Amino acid sequence: MTAPTDADVRLAAELVRGAGSLAAKMRHAGIGDSIETKTSVSDLVTAADKAAEKAIVDRLAAECPGDGVLGEEGSARESITGRVWTIDPVDGTYNFVRGLDWWCSALALTDGDDIVLGAVYSPAEDAVYVGGPELPTTRNGVRLDAMADTPLSLACLTTYLHPAKLGLPVGEPYVRVASLAASIRILGSGSMDLTAIAQGKLHLFCQHSVPDWDRLPGAALVLGAGGATAQVEAGGVLWSLAGAPSAVAEAADALAS
Repeated sequence: MTAPTDADVRLAAELVRGAGSLAAKMRHAGIGDSIETKTSVSDLVTAADKAAEKAIVDRLAAECPGDGVLGEEGSARESITGRVWTIDPVDGTYNFVRGLDWWCSALALTDGDDIVLGAVYSPAEDAVYVGGPELPTTRNGVRLDAMADTPLSLACLTTYLHPAKLGLPVGEPYVRVASLAASIRILGSGSMDLTAIAQGKLHLFCQHSVPDWDRLPGAALVLGAGGATAQVEAGGVLWSLAGAPSAVAEAADALAS
């Protein structure tokens, strides 16, 4: 695994805090006229998403010109160094638009196939989370407690699958996992869900077809807190798992069965 430098950690924290603060300020000022629909009525983008992504990309261009960029809102730059910053300027845009607090700005730094770090800023709690496989996860600079291992039978699962898809092939592996969990939450922001898992408030993330900007930042935090991650093909799609090691292993088995 590739260890982050102190400069990487500082920059990541500053980038997500700046992006999240900008988005929160724009929401407070009013974003009604800027809301657009992408793939569905619940898949939204706003001027705040675009402005927050641009703020991150512009600073990376100045400070890390050789690194690549991949942003949810379309920013892309090829990497010269092998490192790539994957950006989700507003994760949980539906919540953001509807005035709910479960949203954040998030990013991850990878080096080749290795996750270097993830960073998430939650404006509602004014909290910056940073962590990775070689970087113990912190909240506002304070190291989180090591994650307690939890079996799936005692785990709170965070996930999403529209009920209309339960009767399709993708619904079968979902039900196999969900039926084994102690409880289920559908909260609307994968990166925020994963901050809660890194803190031991929730225990398992399981969702299919998750893009890198929704998966990598929070997965890095979970790994930095002593958790596990996995990806499993089932029902014709790729499922991403992250959380307590036993819950991840049991869910992977249930998906594959």
